[in-house]
Amino acid sequence: MKPDDVTRYARHLVLKEIGGPGQQALLGARIAIIGAGGLGGPAGLYLAAAGIGHITLIDDDVVDLSNLQRQIQFQTEDIGAAKTERMAQSLSRINPEVTLSSHAVRLTDKNAQDLLAGHDVILDGVDDFASRFAINQACLALGIPLVSGALGRFNGQVSCFKNDGHNACYRCLVPEIPPHAQTCSQVGIIGALAGIIGSVMALETVKIITGAGEPLFGKLWLYDGLTTQARKIKLPRDPACPACS
Repeated sequence: MKPDDVTRYARHLVLKEIGGPGQQALLGARIAIIGAGGLGGPAGLYLAAAGIGHITLIDDDVVDLSNLQRQIQFQTEDIGAAKTERMAQSLSRINPEVTLSSHAVRLTDKNAQDLLAGHDVILDGVDDFASRFAINQACLALGIPLVSGALGRFNGQVSCFKNDGHNACYRCLVPEIPPHAQTCSQVGIIGALAGIIGSVMALETVKIITGAGEPLFGKLWLYDGLTTQARKIKLPRDPACPACS
């Protein structure tokens, strides 16, 4: 670890749950963030600051004025530019030591495994179920832990999944696409909620990489922004799951 690293990550190094070995693990880790939006943005900002060695960004969208209410990785002058390009610039300004890769493409069943292979943790920050299913299937096939977050109006949730034969996968939670699924553009969303849920996703990723604490494998964390209440429920593996059974 370089002298500047000791200073940059000093607050991690004094944590007994992380310390030098944990920080070295972060510096050597490769993660992929699918969705450079409301969830991927704050998660990516904190993970770049934490010293993740390599971050891959995957998103085919461009910055829109309506994004700026919650996607804090962007500025007004970024409107019209590729989200992956401008988010990579934001992360690099926070920590120039992080290696960044950008793919301005939509993740699908056909390209998911090629895009995600070789990473240590995958973060799902997308807002459509078809992409979530493709991410989940690729993570199962590749044996990569998945951190998944979701937003809705004033509510959010986070869970972690891994293919170990015991814990649930994403489709144990959502086996089929809901018939009346809606996006935040249809129902609205309070901006600060994205920061809360995205930050929890970053925390879970750090825990998985460093071995600190108990990640949300087999559990679903639910947050209600209107009441400021949170609860955690068990998420058992579904023996009839269409993806992992």
